[in-house]
Amino acid sequence: MKTNKVQFMTQAAMIAAIYVVLCVVFQPISYGPIQTRIAEALTVLPFFTPAAIPGLFVGCLIANVLGGGIILDVIAGSVATLIAAFATYALRNKSKYLASVPPVAANALIIPWVLKYGYGEPLPIPFMMGTVALGEILTATIIGTILLLVLDRYRSSIFKTAL
Repeated sequence: MKTNKVQFMTQAAMIAAIYVVLCVVFQPISYGPIQTRIAEALTVLPFFTPAAIPGLFVGCLIANVLGGGIILDVIAGSVATLIAAFATYALRNKSKYLASVPPVAANALIIPWVLKYGYGEPLPIPFMMGTVALGEILTATIIGTILLLVLDRYRSSIFKTAL
């Protein structure tokens, strides 16, 4: 039992660290009103392990702080990732091609409001919903689905246990 908890915490920490590193390495496109966060490809990981839920949340939280986000962005962006991670985990017994739907939806519905009322972005909310969704489709759906298909081949050796 203790081994499972240690493995869970280790997986969560590794996912958080990878998320942060990807945001920092790709910093020019990871932050701002129009962004394509490569780290969002990791949002498919709850399909494999519940450890990805806290891992993605903490990773997003740290990345948003390091990116200089305002408190509303840090909290709302991280909560959007948390909601998406729970929803992706809930879809784990469905088609693997649905794994990226929650991150696209959660971010498209939440982040434009942060951009508008937190940063004073003048663009209309529906337009920003489209740009955020497009960024998520590029990263979570396209890159994330490729990642999911590759990891699915090694599922039993990488994601051995679930809490």
